[in-house]
Amino acid sequence: MAKVSVDTLFELSEFFKFFGDTTRIRIIHILMSGEMSVNDIAEKLGLEQSVVSHQLRILRTANLVKPRRDGRKMFYALDDGHIGVIFETGLSHILHKKRGM
Repeated sequence: MAKVSVDTLFELSEFFKFFGDTTRIRIIHILMSGEMSVNDIAEKLGLEQSVVSHQLRILRTANLVKPRRDGRKMFYALDDGHIGVIFETGLSHILHKKRGM
């Protein structure tokens, strides 16, 4: 395994903290199917738009999602394919453990 600096490991630790919120995980899960407006995300989650917007702002700051404006509407998508891979890997691990029980 390649040597990794303590600073880089700290950054990785901070990165994973953004996955530590159920609402943010639900948003990432929804966005795995493609770009979606804030209103559509809120509707699918059954949450207020302000709650979703707040979590999207956190995800955007962490470079996990990217915004696109179309007129007055904001659309969001996963920042890149790595986010989906991380989500799928974590989900696969959880499901594997559940099947082993």
